[in-house]
Amino acid sequence: MSAAEMSPLAHEWTTLQNNYEQYEKHSLLIKLASIALFVLSLSSLDAKFAVAVTLILWIQEGILRTYQSRLGDRLLRIEQLLKQASPQLAYACQLHTEWQAMRPGFGGLLVEYAKSMMRPTVAFPYVVLALLNIGREIFN
Repeated sequence: MSAAEMSPLAHEWTTLQNNYEQYEKHSLLIKLASIALFVLSLSSLDAKFAVAVTLILWIQEGILRTYQSRLGDRLLRIEQLLKQASPQLAYACQLHTEWQAMRPGFGGLLVEYAKSMMRPTVAFPYVVLALLNIGREIFN
């Protein structure tokens, strides 16, 4: 099916799904950077600095995953609309409108980011690397 033949919802779904998958790749790159930092810290970086940067990378991934979950929420909505099998032109391309309507305040955003950070797939490897660096600092 060509792009011209796709419904607006199907086209939006395809675009968002591709973006959603890109977030997965970026998340893995953040994890790899954190692991590389840990290995580098074993030989030449101060453990406290390595812990601080590891925590920053963890927070960054939490934010990235929060953005990804917003795309996921819209993808689910689109899938629901597509399942109804009727033209839903009025609902296409509403990601930002829906987000703006449901956007929490500053505190709500911080809670949302913290929840994303605490998911096991996000917390790994940051907690392990931070604990290893803290242990190295204590025992050296």
